[in-house]
Amino acid sequence: MHIDISLNHTPIAIPPLLLPGREIGACVEFQGIVRELEQGSALAGLHYEAYEQMAERELRRILDELAVESPCQSVTFIHRLGWVPVGEASMFIRVLASHRREALRLCGEVIDRLKQDVPIWKVAPHS
Repeated sequence: MHIDISLNHTPIAIPPLLLPGREIGACVEFQGIVRELEQGSALAGLHYEAYEQMAERELRRILDELAVESPCQSVTFIHRLGWVPVGEASMFIRVLASHRREALRLCGEVIDRLKQDVPIWKVAPHS
């Protein structure tokens, strides 16, 4: 599986869709958007921090592990660091696979595992 991970401090630019082969039958994309309310408090945005080298290493490990049950051809993972205003994306994931079931499963599971195991965290300042 091809894995492309990017942690950056600029707004997320969604890369063009390039299919690595003619057997891709599913493209699942997810964007995590910063909401205005966090635990009932109004926000202007969120600040994301990460231990970048460890975060990338852990994401690769998780994706390799998930690919055993949900074989996919390609994953693009982008997470924004620093200040992200309300209404902008903090995360983008694209999964390419032969079948939708594997692509949907891998996308959902990587998000769940990200929140548990990857050293990327958010600081929610009150507006």
